[in-house]
Parts: sequence; structure tokens; C-alpha cells
Amino acid sequence: MAIFCRTFSYLTINLITSVPRKLRDDMRHGQPRTIARRGEIRRYSRSTVTQLFISPHPFAAVDKSAFQLLEAAGVPFLSNRLGKKLTEQEVAESVDGAEVLIAGTEPLTEQLFKECPNLRLIVRLGIGLDNVDFEAARARGIRVAYTPDAPSKAVVELTLALMLNLLRGVSLANGEIHGGRWNRRMGRRIEEVTVGLVGVGRIGSGVLALLQAFGCRRILAHDIRPNRALDAAFRFEWVDKMALLEQADIVSLHVPLTSRTRGYLRRSELLAMKRDALLINTARGGVVDESDLFSVLQEGHLEGVALDVFEHEPYSGPLASVERCLMTAHMGSMSVDCRARMEREAVQEALRFLRGEPLLNEVTSGEP
Repeated sequence: MAIFCRTFSYLTINLITSVPRKLRDDMRHGQPRTIARRGEIRRYSRSTVTQLFISPHPFAAVDKSAFQLLEAAGVPFLSNRLGKKLTEQEVAESVDGAEVLIAGTEPLTEQLFKECPNLRLIVRLGIGLDNVDFEAARARGIRVAYTPDAPSKAVVELTLALMLNLLRGVSLANGEIHGGRWNRRMGRRIEEVTVGLVGVGRIGSGVLALLQAFGCRRILAHDIRPNRALDAAFRFEWVDKMALLEQADIVSLHVPLTSRTRGYLRRSELLAMKRDALLINTARGGVVDESDLFSVLQEGHLEGVALDVFEHEPYSGPLASVERCLMTAHMGSMSVDCRARMEREAVQEALRFLRGEPLLNEVTSGEP
């Protein structure tokens, strides 16, 4: 018993002293006796106390299987316990010599890489890569991977939920009743409107499938790389960008944020949409110019907007004052099953790297 207590105290002291002072009380840590590292087993030592840092919050909040995978593999790790999205500096301080970072949407730039010389792998929890300076990472020999399939179904369902909400004015009616007003709103059915999908990849094609199941009679699609395999499976029309904006009653965005899609919808494109059109963005905030969107809404253009993503998060800008702008807190992937799958896949990719095995979802280009 005395031997066990001395061993436990030694491990605990090592872990505590390896964490930046201001974060120590807010981090969760693994305390295995050995470290699985690129196919070999190394004794637990002070210089390798933290092999992996988990930045996103929440992580394993409901399903603990991702933590269990790390503990079973004997990989010492720390995770974000500040209860918020970390700043770049907080990430740099927290990585603390780790080789692997499981990252969220916080900025990962050249400056962070300079401060984390031991970092060798970033696993992005989710599908977007716009927050990663890919060229800077590659220049420093840092590999990048992600979990592109796991969140798709959850984002697809949230997109459809936002469409139905806007079409029937559900959130507006709820607010009116809570405010003491009884207003029986006249809405539209999804079967009767034209839906335009900008981007028909994993998520866009999933939305396409649900729209067809709901009986939507006319679906327009635009993609810089049209997937012609979809033509045989679904009823829809490929059109150019402006035709989609001008004809669709609902425009739903499903593109990554790249140099080509940043500011994809500005004032001129927004005004090209029907005056009573609906806009949904569950992709990335920078795809829509938020200042232009606010201006257009203030002028009475567009019947409704639903945003799950914003250029700066948490969002606190002027769009929050627009009643017909429905806003959610970047929760597209936040279903229990999809979130747990994302977390497990990120951990599994990290473990493959540490064992010297091939990565399954390595990113080879900064702009998909």
C-alpha cells in the first residue's frame, strides 16, 4: 500500500507541474504508467507527461468512450476544462510539449507552431479546416487530419430543422406567444418551394436526400466540382450560382471556407435573391458577409435567415437584434451519437499516429 501511495503521488506531482499554472486546476489528465509511442512502450517520465492535448469544449461530456480509448492505450493526455473555446495563446500554453493536438475551431497559426516545437499532428474535430494554417504546419513537419464523416448526419438534420422552422415561423410564433401576442402565422410547405443547395458534398447531398424524401418538387444545386453520380439517385437540377440565387425560395450553404468561398454572399448576391427568400448557413460564418447581411435585412429584404455559424464565435454582433434572424450556437454536430463518433475518430487517428500506423483521414491540401 505504501509503495502504491508513493507511486501515485509521484505521477500526480509530475502531471501537475507540467501544466501552466493558470490552467492547472481546470485540466483533466490521464495517469497511465506507460506511454504507447509510435509502436513502442516507454516508461512514464516527466519529459513525456503529456503526449496529447484535447482543446475542444465540450469533449466526452456525455459519452466517455474517447477518454476510455486513451486510457486503455496508456496515453497521457490533458483536456480543456476552462468551459469555453480557447484562445490561440491558451492552446499554446496547454499543449505543453505534447506531440498531438485534437483541435476545435480555435486559430492554429505559425505563432502557435513556434511555441509548440514538439507538435507533430493536429486532428481537427469535425470537417472544417479554415482555422488551420496548413502551409505553416506542413513547413514545420506537422501533419493534419480530420473527422469528415462523423458530423454529417447531425448537420444535415439541423439544416432541415432550420428550413422547416423558417418556412412555418416556429421560432417567431414562440417568441410572440411568450410576449403575450397571439398571431396565427401563415407559412409555406417544403414540398411547394424551390430549394437551392450551394455545395453538394457530404452534407449537401445528405440534405438533398432528405428534401427528396419530404417530397420537395424542385431542388437546384451548384458546386464547383459537380458530382455527376448524384444525377441517377436524385431529382434535381445543376445550375450556376446566380440562377440558383435568383430562383430559389430557400438557399442553403454547404461549402468549406476557403479563399474562393470567403465572402461568397455579399450585398449584390443577397439582393439578387427573392425578397421573400430564406437563407440558411450551417457551413462557415465567413461564407456570408455578416455586415452586408445585416444591412440587407434592415432594408426589409429576405423573409428569414438561419445561422448556425459566425465569423467570430461566440457571436455578439448586430444580427442578434434582428427578430427574423434565427441563430444557433454552432451546434450542427451536437447530437449525442455524432459528437461521440467525432471524438472517438479523432482519438483513433491520434492513436494510429502514436503507434506509427497510417492515418485514415490525413489532409494533403489546405483548400479542399
